[in-house]
Amino acid sequence: MNAPTSPSQAEALSRSTRQAQVVAALQTVLPAHALLWHNEDTTPYECDGLTAYRQRPLVVALPETEAQVQAVLKACHALAVPVVARGAGTGLSGGAMPHALGVTLSLAKFNRILKVDAISRTAVVQAGVRNLAISDAAAPYGLYYAPDPSSQIACTIGGNVAENSGGVHCLKYGMTVHNVLKVRGYTVEGEPIEFGSDALDASGYDLLSVFIGSEGMLAITLEVTVKLVPKPMLARCIMASFDDLRKAGDAVAAVIAAGIIPAGLEMMDKPMTAAVEAFVHAGYDLNAAAILLCESDGTPEEVEEEIGRMTAVLNNAGATAIAVSRDEAERLKFWSGRKNAFPASGRLAPDYMCMDSTIPRRRLADILLAIGEMEKKYGLNCCNVFHAGDGNLHPLILFDANDPDQLHRCELFGADILETSVAMGGTVTGEHGVGVEKLNSMCVQFSAAENEQMLGVKRAFDPQSLLNPGKVIPTLNRCAEYGKMLVRGGQISHPDLPRF
Repeated sequence: MNAPTSPSQAEALSRSTRQAQVVAALQTVLPAHALLWHNEDTTPYECDGLTAYRQRPLVVALPETEAQVQAVLKACHALAVPVVARGAGTGLSGGAMPHALGVTLSLAKFNRILKVDAISRTAVVQAGVRNLAISDAAAPYGLYYAPDPSSQIACTIGGNVAENSGGVHCLKYGMTVHNVLKVRGYTVEGEPIEFGSDALDASGYDLLSVFIGSEGMLAITLEVTVKLVPKPMLARCIMASFDDLRKAGDAVAAVIAAGIIPAGLEMMDKPMTAAVEAFVHAGYDLNAAAILLCESDGTPEEVEEEIGRMTAVLNNAGATAIAVSRDEAERLKFWSGRKNAFPASGRLAPDYMCMDSTIPRRRLADILLAIGEMEKKYGLNCCNVFHAGDGNLHPLILFDANDPDQLHRCELFGADILETSVAMGGTVTGEHGVGVEKLNSMCVQFSAAENEQMLGVKRAFDPQSLLNPGKVIPTLNRCAEYGKMLVRGGQISHPDLPRF
């Protein structure tokens, strides 16, 4: 008689059997080079930019045509196999982390710009086109694509649609949802689907806004029609230093209260300033408790007038030093530090976890001071960079993922930031999405009934929950468990957070 199979052996056998079944099905619809399943081939896909959590996919599919995408989806649906779409893997919330028994569907080969229409100021691009490549293609027409995430040299438009990405200029020009007219793709069953239209409006419910930011849970994006805007004649940037965090936070609110909508309004605290200055030598004031970058763009006359108004507001708010870019090279130099905040922080510790909550602008100083106290509480350092104009925080918690205790304290630190943000009237995410990282925190912001309504939307598109399952919307059981573990309230010192 054979020895009984242990749970771990049974799990391995189940995975192996399932993998063989899926590979056999996909080999009939994909060429050999477009299908990966050996460990050494699939390991590079085991995480996105949130490297603390990893899962090797069962199979990776790299289709090259729409017909192949459709065939993959139909085959997976017939086998009830989960599908996780992946772009460039630059996401920071684990939204593209694979499913252990699922297919990772890479859209990297869908990288063509299909059309740039200077008359209608639109571009039609495939999902795997890089964000910055759209602006490069539109540049000869005096146009560009406005949303500019810090990862724009690498991130793809399909991923931007999934996460509703923003960027340093989102205050004036909006996020992805404000700059996309139409999305075309396929449902989980492999049926074609289209959201939005080439016009400024579409009949019926605004499903385009529902789809943008849905993190790959409703359908697969293959083609996007984006809006293009004229390149401004001139742009200049103010770099303002403050000797006090509260003064800097109040200055942000004062700029907006003065009726000024800067092209960009960013804030960095002293640790972040020191990190990026050592990395790119942008000329930042290392003595400042915080610095603000305030940009104006438009005609020369408009820029001169707005720079003057912003300078007056910042001086009245207590700025200790103000520098205004003299030319385009210096403007780009000022922004180089902000754009390189994440890689600069990567030099300070083996790992970092970037949070992404949003708070009312008037509470910027409050959250920074609260984070300072959390550094002491959890014994970890944190660098802070904000899309200050819309209150979108990006605290980067520094830790070593190889140390389980540091990882655990980092998770608690992050949860504390998110819960505190909600308590201050904010939200748990601004542009990075929920993914797996913020599942628990969704239980804090939304009631069980609200989460159930969101699940209802997913079921309408994906009844079997095969597209990116187990992410974004927590289950009732998960929220019940997390409700016993109030991190911010300090009722427990070392909880076992529910795992993904």
